Amino acid sequence: MPDIAYHAPIRFAYIYTTILQSYMKEQEIKISPAGSTSFSLAEIWGNRELLYFFAWRDIKVKYKQTYLGILWAIVQPLLLMAMFYFIFSRTLNVSVGMSYPVYTFTGLILWGLFSSGITHSSESLLSSSQIIRKIYFPRILIPLASLLTALVDFFVAFLLLIVLLIIFRQPVNWHAVYSFPLAIALTFIASFGIGSLLATLNVKYRDFRYLLPFAIQLLFFSSQIVYSIHSLGQGWLKLLLYCNPLNGALELFYYPFHSRPLNITGIFISTAVAFFFLITGLFYFKKTETYFADII
Repeated sequence: MPDIAYHAPIRFAYIYTTILQSYMKEQEIKISPAGSTSFSLAEIWGNRELLYFFAWRDIKVKYKQTYLGILWAIVQPLLLMAMFYFIFSRTLNVSVGMSYPVYTFTGLILWGLFSSGITHSSESLLSSSQIIRKIYFPRILIPLASLLTALVDFFVAFLLLIVLLIIFRQPVNWHAVYSFPLAIALTFIASFGIGSLLATLNVKYRDFRYLLPFAIQLLFFSSQIVYSIHSLGQGWLKLLLYCNPLNGALELFYYPFHSRPLNITGIFISTAVAFFFLITGLFYFKKTETYFADII
């Protein structure tokens, strides 16, 4: 009996180890990296607090040591509106089918979201090079935070737009319920796609930071901010201008202010171009993301 009692624990341990080894052989655990061209929305959502931190950091850096602070989001388009009003409306008699100051200011605040998002996104990875080298996080959060910063400026300026609508007695129809959100979404998509693509290209090819100012000027003068595309006679020129995705967004944004029908073809072209840049920008960003820390 003592001999059996002594060997029982040893036999139990042997049997347990044998069963465990057999189970481990049947269960294969394969660990592989995520696809090089796929985004994990769950990972981005899980790091949303980091996204808010980046956005808040960008806002503080942008308006650091300024007297007016975020009010510059209002002052800049307001001054440009006054200048364009006296040059194009009072001097050149440009007609847009509605109150010209409201028309110009509306276009300028949407342009601010578009251009600011592209400009700051394109430089965002370079300005965050130190943190990219040290820790891992979804790199797409950095250009996305730049877009959120531009979105905050837009909504601040939008409050002044409401005031201008009252001052100039500009009527607004019910189409604003859907046309405003669609215009903002289209602008955000286009800016995010172009900004992500330029941010990635800037990491490896610094020449793009010198080409960007010229490209921004070209986009501005091809946008219907100080003139209306509907006033142009050539049909082919209108379609060409709608290749600028901001023009489709502006078409939607202006729609509640006048009785003209929407240019559905133009909006479709702008939307297609915006999604083309979004898919291309995100695909190239994800494909080269793993090399940022090495070459930035």
